[in-house]
Amino acid sequence: MLKTARRKLLALAAASLATFAVAMPSHAADPLRVGFSMSLTGPGAPAGKQIVIALEIWRDDVNAKGGLLGRPVELTYYDDQSNPANVPGIYAKLLTVDKVDLLVGPYSTNMTAAAMPAIIQQKKMTISLLTIGVNEKFNYPGHFSMVPVGPDGVKAFSQGFFELAAAQNPKPKTVAIVAADSEFARTSADGARENAKALGFNIIYDKSYPPSTTDFAPIIRGVQATNADIVFVAAYPVDTVGIVRSANEIGYTPKMFGGTLVGLLVTPIKVQLGPLMNGIVIMESFVPAPTFNFPGLKELLTRYGELAKGQQIDPFGYGFAPFAYAAGQILATAVTETKSLDHQVLAKYIHEHKFNTVAGEIEYNKAGDWSKPRTVFTQFQGVAPGNLEQFRGVEKQVVLWPKEHATGKMIYPYAEAKK
Repeated sequence: MLKTARRKLLALAAASLATFAVAMPSHAADPLRVGFSMSLTGPGAPAGKQIVIALEIWRDDVNAKGGLLGRPVELTYYDDQSNPANVPGIYAKLLTVDKVDLLVGPYSTNMTAAAMPAIIQQKKMTISLLTIGVNEKFNYPGHFSMVPVGPDGVKAFSQGFFELAAAQNPKPKTVAIVAADSEFARTSADGARENAKALGFNIIYDKSYPPSTTDFAPIIRGVQATNADIVFVAAYPVDTVGIVRSANEIGYTPKMFGGTLVGLLVTPIKVQLGPLMNGIVIMESFVPAPTFNFPGLKELLTRYGELAKGQQIDPFGYGFAPFAYAAGQILATAVTETKSLDHQVLAKYIHEHKFNTVAGEIEYNKAGDWSKPRTVFTQFQGVAPGNLEQFRGVEKQVVLWPKEHATGKMIYPYAEAKK
């Protein structure tokens, strides 16, 4: 009797322990956290908010398929307020307090440059979002960029601009370069100098302006006084609006005008400026052209558009959403194929493989840049006032360069496109 009772108690205890073990979450079911800082307020917010939406879509897609390594993916992120000074502390917290498993971001050259020392110190890997030239300083094997500039780096931000100028007959001769005194703009201007000189242009004006500048009329008048044939400008979103408005108010019409005017990647700013943009030639990383219709892209942008409603951000997301989602795809593929969260193992895998993403096929070189460039240059033509839908396609923002992606021809000189 006693032995039988004892056996029953032991069986009951074993069953209870088994039930308890099932009820308790295992380590494998703990969230796999992907950390980053993001510009959700300040000048970078129009892009940062798009990136977060795209990463949330990616997270949901991964989790719908069972997560990564059997664990649900969770995003852990903080607003860096578009201020590089906030970034080191955020990454220190992500890595030492939150102990995130993986990293993406941040967004922009300025923020990523500020994050890199903390990432390098912890020997972690990151896929940064729309960052240019950062790894030239660090030469770190754990950094990968989602900017499609290729091995030419910063020169890709202006190559098409100057090649288009050089193809005109008669060829323009003189160049003015204007840039914000900040990381991205300075880097873009560096590439512009190299391309201009390589194609035989004479740079007669080359100045930067403080990031705090709000009145751009004196700057534009200064450039106008040089009578330069072509003007290349590197500016952030708020600056872009001021520069474009000032050029129109003054009636400034060099033979060619444009550059890396980041604000003109943002659809609400395009709608705001309308016809004031006509004739401007800019660099784009992603356009809704037929040659950019990669597998899964249409579905992503449709879902993005639904989530973007009412958030006062870009309704289309062309310039940022595909790259953010693709960064997640690369990360997920590396983790799945290596079955590892070791950052050095993941970095080695990413360096050695090609990835098919919603942003196209991506392969990295030793520096962590795309092996093949895919930037394009577009020109605003016949833009009407207050019309959002005109920017859904490329009829009003014609792709000029390179030839394999071109959807139209350049209107030259700039004044002709203003008519």
